[in-house]
Amino acid sequence: MFGEEKFTRFEEWFSSQKRGMFPKDYLYWAGEGFVWLYTLDEGITPPSEFEVIDFPGGLYAVATDIDQKTDKKLMNAEVDKFLGENGLERDSSRLELGNVITPPSAQEIIGYNQMDYYYPVKAKK
Repeated sequence: MFGEEKFTRFEEWFSSQKRGMFPKDYLYWAGEGFVWLYTLDEGITPPSEFEVIDFPGGLYAVATDIDQKTDKKLMNAEVDKFLGENGLERDSSRLELGNVITPPSAQEIIGYNQMDYYYPVKAKK
């Protein structure tokens, strides 16, 4: 969760990881705050105060928008339209995720971050 001390410690560890072409960190809302996840590769050992979990995967629809300026109502309508046209529906048994996809160098140039929003989906019944 985003607690000041734990957040700072995770951010320090996260920032020390080699950055690849695709972001490896994800957020989800846990009702009381955000949970910050990081996809571990073999050979990476996180600090002991962080729990390692086996996150259930599956199929996701992804929408991209400007971080913290998203019109969620409009985005949800567009996602639902896309799902309906493609024989899919939301899967409420799994968590929605998000991650910022803009590298710091691009954010500096364009002045904002882009964020991917991941909506769990399944075949329509």
